[in-house]
Amino acid sequence: MSEKPIEGNGKAFLVLLLPISFLIIFLVTTWRILLAVIVLVIGFKLWQEYQWQQWTYRVNPIFHQLVRENQGRLTPMDLAIRGNFTGTMAKRYLDSKASEFGASIVNSEDAEQSYYFITASILGNILDSSEPVKELPAQPVTKTARSLLAPPPTPQEEPETESPPQTTHESATRSLEKQLTFGSLIQSELAKRLNVYSSTVYKRRNDPEFPEWSRNKDPDGIAWLYSEKTKEFFPVEEEG
Repeated sequence: MSEKPIEGNGKAFLVLLLPISFLIIFLVTTWRILLAVIVLVIGFKLWQEYQWQQWTYRVNPIFHQLVRENQGRLTPMDLAIRGNFTGTMAKRYLDSKASEFGASIVNSEDAEQSYYFITASILGNILDSSEPVKELPAQPVTKTARSLLAPPPTPQEEPETESPPQTTHESATRSLEKQLTFGSLIQSELAKRLNVYSSTVYKRRNDPEFPEWSRNKDPDGIAWLYSEKTKEFFPVEEEG
């Protein structure tokens, strides 16, 4: 009775010993080859990392220039077009820079990511444009802007002793930006008027669809346009 359990345990030990023996023999005979493969893989990874670092050093000047030109807003396509390389490399580069500098990543409506890098000069422009609202009341500005968008008033008949003022076509068709004296809004005022955050206006101000977007948000249906020269927002002059 006691011999059967001993025989069963011996067979189980032999079943485990056989593959272990083959594994030991394989490692003893091929350890040099395995070590060479591991060294080659590690060396290849280190070479790839070195190549990436050298490439980023060449791209850094292009990245810094685009940050200054675009007020801190970049997309992978912007960097890829300027640097003449693939979008995958541009996205990998921007992801690394966003992690390094703590940039904000925003997904736009067309499924393209935008990276916002805030520098000291860009932050200064934001603070300069975000002046207190009390310095320029919003209500009189709205009336002025609406009056300028309205059709020009017809001249009233006056006594014969005074001749009515002569208005030329050139003065009537001057650009709206030159006509406005108090008809411009700073960033914080426009954000209050559109009922959005000031940062939302800042991020969208240079987008081509900003006038249409602001028209949909404006309570009077007025489209607004940002002026890089004055750092202010002006109502868009409608034709017809």
